[in-house]
Parts: sequence; structure tokens; C-alpha cells
Amino acid sequence: MEAGKKPQQIFFSPKQVTGDFLLIAVGCILCAIAINGILIPQHFATGGITGLALVIHRKIPSLNFGIIYFLINLPLFAFAWMAVGRRFFFYSLVGMAVLSLSVAIVNIPIHLEDKILNALWAGLISGAGVGITLRSSGSQGGIDILSVMLLKRFSIGIGNTILSVNCIVLLLVALAYSLETVLYTLIVIYVSTKVATIVITGFSQRKAVIIISPEWQRIYGEILKDIRRGVTIIKGEGGYTGREEHILYTVVTIREVGSLKRLIQGIDPDAFVVISPTQEVMNYRIGNQPHW
Repeated sequence: MEAGKKPQQIFFSPKQVTGDFLLIAVGCILCAIAINGILIPQHFATGGITGLALVIHRKIPSLNFGIIYFLINLPLFAFAWMAVGRRFFFYSLVGMAVLSLSVAIVNIPIHLEDKILNALWAGLISGAGVGITLRSSGSQGGIDILSVMLLKRFSIGIGNTILSVNCIVLLLVALAYSLETVLYTLIVIYVSTKVATIVITGFSQRKAVIIISPEWQRIYGEILKDIRRGVTIIKGEGGYTGREEHILYTVVTIREVGSLKRLIQGIDPDAFVVISPTQEVMNYRIGNQPHW
């Protein structure tokens, strides 16, 4: 293989397809446990399409939740056909079907006396389910598809999209349930969003690092040798001293931040270092863009 070239990826290898289907199945089962075990018995709601389906189910109990969820998703999938990749579309179609089926057949009662604990537990389970599903090449449909479309087109974070749409859903919840239920639903939504984000990003979060030091050459060499990350050298000028400066810019994984800090401290304890979180990094070596 030519040096520096991106290795060819096989997107539909049997191993990857099996892994994706397993993630989707586990994620959907967890969400079904939260829905049937806590949300419906406790008369709670949640955000997104699931919350909307729960509102309709509360008003028309004779309609199966899985069927309601499936029907609401159809218009979104019609739009997603043109907006997202075909692989993500088909995997999400599978995810929607598996979630609808899971809700129909998986029913594990969870009995907790405290309603706040119920809300926290529902958010934890459903958030883990959504996050695990999004770790695959698809989603569970609904707001997940909208979130991925906005992330790919406008770099709007998944958590921000979910939180914004949920505000609209909460208005419907207030009309269908009660103000008390809205407050419990807020707990479910907040915990679910945070847990899903943690599961999706995990240790794939990247940090952008800016280093200014007179020992920049030694630091630069050690980063290349020990951390094995690329470094960009930017020429600048000190605003107060007027001296020429060499600014090092690099991007590392969250697990490498500690090693990088120790490396810099060992060479120049007085180095000026700025470490910033990143939302997306596009590069096959260090990038953390989801594989949707």
C-alpha cells in the first residue's frame, strides 16, 4: 500500500454486519425495557418520536405502541432517503423495525417506589439503548435520523438537536399528562441525552492542543516519537515581546492528554498550553466522525 494512503474499507463485511445488528438489537431491547418497564406503567413520557408515540398511546390505549412508533417514522424515512447515506438508511430501517418488535414482545417490570428514581433509571436505560444503537451503522429512526442529518449537513451536535426537539414534545406532554409528568419527563430526557452522548463518544473524544514554548523543537520531536501524532508548526509573534514564536498545534485522543501533559512538563514546565474539546475531527488517522 502506498504510504499515507487511506486503507480501503469493506463496509458490508459479514463481521461488521453481524456486529451492527447485535448493537442494534441490544440497544432496542434496552429501550423496550425502559418503555414497557417504567415509562408506560409510571405514566411518564420521554422525548422525540418515542415521546410523541407515548402521548398518542396514552390517548388511544388500544393502539399498540410499536405500531404507532412505526407509522410516525414512515414520513421521516421518506425524507431521510435523500438526506443520509443508503447504508445508514437501511440500518435505521432495521433499527426501527427491531425497536417496534422489541416493544411488542419485551416486557420486564421494574418496580421502584420513588418516582424520581424511576425517572433516573428510565433515562439511564433508554440513553444507553440509544447510544449503543448509534454506535452501529444505523439508528432507531425518529429523532436519531434527524440528529444525524443535521450533524452531517450543519455540524449540529446530536445532543443539541435532541434537546431542542424535546422542548416541542414537552408541550404536547403537558397537554396530555400533567405538569408533574413534564418535570419527571425532563429528568428522563436529560439523563437519556447525557448517557447517550457518553456511550456514542466514549473514549473517541478528541482534544485540540496549542503549545507555545521556547523548547518547541524538543516538544515537537517527542510528540512525533512518543505520542505518534502529527503536529502543525505555526509561526507567530509575541504581542508584548514582539519576538518570533513557533506555535505547535496537534489533536490527540482523550486518553493521550495525560501523556502529552507529562511530556510537556518534563521538557518545559513554563510552557503555555491550551487544551480544548472538539466536536468533530475529520481525518482517517485521528478523526472521530461517526461512521454513519
